[in-house]
Amino acid sequence: MKTLYDCEKNCKVKVIKLNASTELKQRFISFGIMKGSEIEILQHTAAKSTVEIKVAKMRIALRDTEAKLIEVQKI
Repeated sequence: MKTLYDCEKNCKVKVIKLNASTELKQRFISFGIMKGSEIEILQHTAAKSTVEIKVAKMRIALRDTEAKLIEVQKI
């Protein structure tokens, strides 16, 4: 299982599964992060505590704990 947290900078992935609570899953969906959506990894912070991603035309920063809940596959 590869998660969003495991991906390198400039990697493009497709969401396979969200392993989050209902409340957090709804938050992800409101950002466009859902099964089948494509995400580009823009960068990790120095301590890898956040991951900056691009979903459609929106840039989002996720905590490392949140990024670890999103299963992805490389495209």
